[in-house]
This record gives sequence, structure tokens and C-alpha cells, in this order.
Amino acid sequence: MAKVISLVNQKGGVGKTTTSINLAAALGKEGKKVLLIDLDSQSNATTGLGYNNNDFEHDIYDVITQNCNIEEAIIKTKFENLAIIPSTLSLAGIDVEFVKKMLENKDFRQNEQLKNALSSIKHIFDYIIIDCQPSLGLGTMNALVASDSVIIPVQCEFFALDGITQLLNTIIMVQSGMNPNLRIEGVLLTMLDGRTNIGLEVIEEIRKYFKDKVFNTIIPRLVRLVEAPSHGIPINEYDPTSRATEAYHNLAKEVMDRDGN
Repeated sequence: MAKVISLVNQKGGVGKTTTSINLAAALGKEGKKVLLIDLDSQSNATTGLGYNNNDFEHDIYDVITQNCNIEEAIIKTKFENLAIIPSTLSLAGIDVEFVKKMLENKDFRQNEQLKNALSSIKHIFDYIIIDCQPSLGLGTMNALVASDSVIIPVQCEFFALDGITQLLNTIIMVQSGMNPNLRIEGVLLTMLDGRTNIGLEVIEEIRKYFKDKVFNTIIPRLVRLVEAPSHGIPINEYDPTSRATEAYHNLAKEVMDRDGN
């Protein structure tokens, strides 16, 4: 059965989508069958793998509003062992859609739609990676309820811990009721600029705060990593010898090691 991992941080610009794409691709290279779910209406994970709205009939919005079966929304990419459920701007209206359904049906469980959909395909994959929107709205809540664990990307910059307390409180709330098995997979340090001292200071602060929950792997800030999505390919295809490729390979190894794989 697949392990479901959500990448969550309500703060934007922390490398969440970049990590979702490249962790999924790195796990695929390791021989794991991976499904990447784009749960952000900005659709950056979708375009980052080279897709646009004309390339598919169904998206994640259709899945969680039960307008299609989840199998109909899965696209097998050209990358090794990697499939995706894309998103479109329609996802921006999911909160309104769920409120409407709640008014129509008092028994409607708005936070369990994704969990229910995934139950029929978890046997197909080793990992399901969910790229969440930069908020703690209903889409992200669906992801947390459906997930086994959470990766929290934190950039190596000033104000890195802004909003983390709110995120941790949300995770605790989900653990206390809707998903008691949810755990923090790890905190991932991203966007390290080795030329500045602030990055090293932030690393020390975050390791002190999260202790052994922090991954050993640190994602560097590199131009090649920024360029890859514009070509619609993960970094391990765009530049196989890049330090970023090595970093995401190491991250995939850490994730697998924590599962005993």
C-alpha cells in the first residue's frame, strides 16, 4: 500500500512545489511507483512536469468533487515510474463547492473526500506525494486527513519559522480527531545560499527547534533548479549532475530509509 506524504507550508515561496516534483521524480528513479497529486490551484506541479489544460480531461478538482473516478484523472508521465493527477484553476473554488454541499447534506464530510478517493488506488503505488496549496484551507485539510505523514519545507532565510506554530497546531488538530496516525515525516531545509551567514544561522535555529525531525539533506538555492520547471522536467532529467539532483536523490534515500526500504 502506498505511503501518502503531503508537502505543507502555508507560507509561499519555500520550495514546496519544487520539492514535490523532484522528490517524486527521485523516488521514481529509485524504482518506486509514485503518484504526484497537484492540490494547488496555481497548477505549478502540473506545468512543472510539462502539462497544460489542453493535455487532460479530468483533474484533482473532478476527483474530490466526485465528478470522475480517480483512475480517470491519473496521467502516466514520460518520467520513470511517475504519474500525476493534475490541477487547474477550478480548484480555487473548492471551498465554496464544499460549503454548498454541506448546506445540501448535513452528513457531508468535507475533509475526507481525497482520503476516500485514494483508498481505491493505494495498492497501485509505493508513494503518493501531495503538493498542497500555500494555505490551511479545505484542500490542505483534505490532504492532511488523507496522509500518513507530512514534510514541511522551510527556507533557509530570515523569518523562516513564521507561521510554523499555526501549521503545527493544525497538524495536532488533525491528529486529535480526523487522522490520529498522521505524523511529521520531517522538516526539509530549502533554498540554502552558502554565500550568506543567515542561512547557517537559520539551520542552527531550525535544528534546535525540530531536533531529529530535520532531514540531513539540505536543498541548495541554484539557478538550474529554478530553470527546470520552465522546461517541464524535473531536475534529475534537466541536469543529472547538478548538486540539486544529488540533494533530491539523497532526500529520496532518507525518506525510503525512514520506511525501512
